[in-house]
Amino acid sequence: MSGVGPVEPGEGTRAWDDFEAPPPTGHDQPPGHPAALYYARHRRAVLASAAAVVLIAGGGYLYATRPQPPPPAVGPFPSQVVDIDYLGQEGSPPNAPAGSFTFAVRVTAHSGPTITVMEISQPYAGLNLTSVPKPPFRTRTGFGHKIVVTMNVTECANTPRNAGLPFLDVTLRNTRAIEDHSYILGERYAHDLSDALQVACSNDPPSLANR
Repeated sequence: MSGVGPVEPGEGTRAWDDFEAPPPTGHDQPPGHPAALYYARHRRAVLASAAAVVLIAGGGYLYATRPQPPPPAVGPFPSQVVDIDYLGQEGSPPNAPAGSFTFAVRVTAHSGPTITVMEISQPYAGLNLTSVPKPPFRTRTGFGHKIVVTMNVTECANTPRNAGLPFLDVTLRNTRAIEDHSYILGERYAHDLSDALQVACSNDPPSLANR
């Protein structure tokens, strides 16, 4: 009896005949095998790099969210802590012009950083002013500094014959600001200044320009 049976596959015709198994990984090797050692070292390096990234990211977050120190306190404006008091008349210096009016004031800085007196002036065009010490000079906090001021008349027509509330213009400076401030020295100063101006200009009618 003849017949055709199943065809036997030839050599190399099976799909699995040409398939090669992939090289074993470190998971499949015993601990001492070189592949296992390479895998272990590679895994440790990857884990260490990942940990470093996490630490850097966490450190950056903590730095960005750390509590900020409060800003440094801003000191007061110089005019807020400086007083100028009228002490009375003084003898005029030898080189002062005839009819000069000399008086003393006390400058006191009560608190805050060191204050520098940059300039002392007065508002009347007919008067000239000098002082000892001559600005600029620094004050010491909590200490009264005596300043001797001399005024002399340069033009009687531009001086007040009866100064009601005369004042001194003082420029002050500290680490916060530079300020021009006017200090009213009180009735006693107003009276002394008016008397001195009347004596200095007693022989000049108000219409005369120069003295």
